[in-house]
Amino acid sequence: MKTIWMICAIFLLGVVAYMKLPIVETYVSLLTEEGVPVVSEDTLKNQIKERASSLLVEPKDARIDPVWKKVPGINGLKVDVESSYKKMKEVGEYKEELLVFEQVSPQVLLKDLKAAPIYIGHPDKEMVSLMINVAWGNEYIPGLLSTLKEEHVKATFFLEGNWTKKNPELAKTISEAGHEIANHSFSHPNMSSLTRDQNREEIVKTNDVIEATTGKTPTILGPPSGDYSQVTVDVAHELGMYTVLWSIDTIDWQKPPVSKIMERVSKKMHSGGTILMHPTESTVEALPLIIQLAKQKDLRIGTISDLLDEERLVKK
Repeated sequence: MKTIWMICAIFLLGVVAYMKLPIVETYVSLLTEEGVPVVSEDTLKNQIKERASSLLVEPKDARIDPVWKKVPGINGLKVDVESSYKKMKEVGEYKEELLVFEQVSPQVLLKDLKAAPIYIGHPDKEMVSLMINVAWGNEYIPGLLSTLKEEHVKATFFLEGNWTKKNPELAKTISEAGHEIANHSFSHPNMSSLTRDQNREEIVKTNDVIEATTGKTPTILGPPSGDYSQVTVDVAHELGMYTVLWSIDTIDWQKPPVSKIMERVSKKMHSGGTILMHPTESTVEALPLIIQLAKQKDLRIGTISDLLDEERLVKK
């Protein structure tokens, strides 16, 4: 029995002596001073995996809606366990803010759907787009561009082909400011009354003059007055273009007071919204207020192409 106790005593003395070694004392001291917990790889990864399961956001497919017609999908979100672990390993503990996310694409994309018009972006995408139809109102375009530049906002300008042909420098100015250029037909007809060949001519002729003027080929068609037929949509689809209309109308072409424009916009402002406007004096005055309203509602402002892509916005 004495032998066993002697062995235990010798063992404990050895442990104490080992803990007194300079390298061990230094390591323990550092852990104590810096407050870095000792967490095993398995424990840390398990913590991340457990949290990842509760933070998973499934992607949503593009679809045809009975009211809004073609609606884009939106990416899902999942935690990248390995990348998250590498970041947390450096600090030695689980920290929520160090989680790394990756986006997961839907199975059905907007481009996979049949030809149909588009009115909105995905309602889970916290963004709106400004659609500016241009066939007249040259004197107000500089004011619109100035506000957009000051607010660091990009819009989509729907240019009429005939207008572009007559105003190449102004069209280039819009394009060079970084705004998206879309097709607004060539001669501003009621496209629902046109034949297939006439629809095609209006679209192609406009694309050609816009490309020759700005170097950009539109991928989006905005039918004048929102007038179209299925033939219009089919022809645009065959040309690799989306037919886009709007969900929020300022009706600014009637030259209402700014208060009326803001009343219309504020009532309908929503995630995925498309806001239609024209170059008018009222719009120039209302634009800063519209941008401010979107920001107050935590909605980003982007081009139509930005709105329609599947990327999920992640708040920083």
